[in-house]
Amino acid sequence: MNDPYLIFHLSDIHFGLEDNRALDWVKQEIADKQPDAVAITGDLTMRARQHEFDAACAWIRSLEASVTVEVGNHDLPYFNPIQRFFDPYKRIRAIADKVEVEIDLPGLAIVPLKTVARWQPRPNWSKGWVTEAALERCLARLDALPKGTRALVTAHHPLREAGTQGTALTRHGQKALTELAKREVLAVLSGHVHDAFDLTEETEQGAVRMIGAGTLSRRLRSTPPSFNELRWDGEQLAVSVCNLEGYDTAEMMINEVPEDAMPPRKPDEPVAPVDQVPRTDPPVH
Repeated sequence: MNDPYLIFHLSDIHFGLEDNRALDWVKQEIADKQPDAVAITGDLTMRARQHEFDAACAWIRSLEASVTVEVGNHDLPYFNPIQRFFDPYKRIRAIADKVEVEIDLPGLAIVPLKTVARWQPRPNWSKGWVTEAALERCLARLDALPKGTRALVTAHHPLREAGTQGTALTRHGQKALTELAKREVLAVLSGHVHDAFDLTEETEQGAVRMIGAGTLSRRLRSTPPSFNELRWDGEQLAVSVCNLEGYDTAEMMINEVPEDAMPPRKPDEPVAPVDQVPRTDPPVH
């Protein structure tokens, strides 16, 4: 490759509790740097209301780049169970051409993996669930790539089964990681926890890199709003966490994936060195 690919990785925009200063900044960064692709890993809205989706879709359509969008748990209807079960993507149709869409670049593909479910056999439906069908779709796309093509897999939830069987962050996440380890996957990109990370998860088939993006909303955890810049030169994948406050990448990253997306409240919970923990979640406004 003559020039490295530049990929912007955004997540957890949360229209309804968005940070307009951060959104204006990211939009300008995209216009100025012209990334080869933009991957948004879910939670476009706060409560999946129509006016939140209208604003989110308008902003995404205004971006001057190729965009692929994952759906997050906050993007499934909260207050309309009929729509949640029978037409969960109805309110997002304005960007239907970007939702769970594969982006193919010479030698590099961005492949989606759905981790949200309309229902789960456990009380907390906000956590991840990799269904057999979702995993098969992702693996089929990976297996169909031209020989030698590397891939970035996009998901909303980190594919880590932190916690017990009943409270696991992402059910069947370990199975998905094990299958991805057999293929030419550079990393799994995700969001959900609102702090950036760059970690390696071991599987029976080898290690898989997991890269998480922070939030562009006011629903902060322990770091200010941010997004990731990924550079792939054909051999190395470099990650930089960009934020308006000027913190270094290492200061923006947590060293462990927490079991939920709530702000840390105890000394043993994962907290980035910035340690800007809000007093309430979501912040009162």
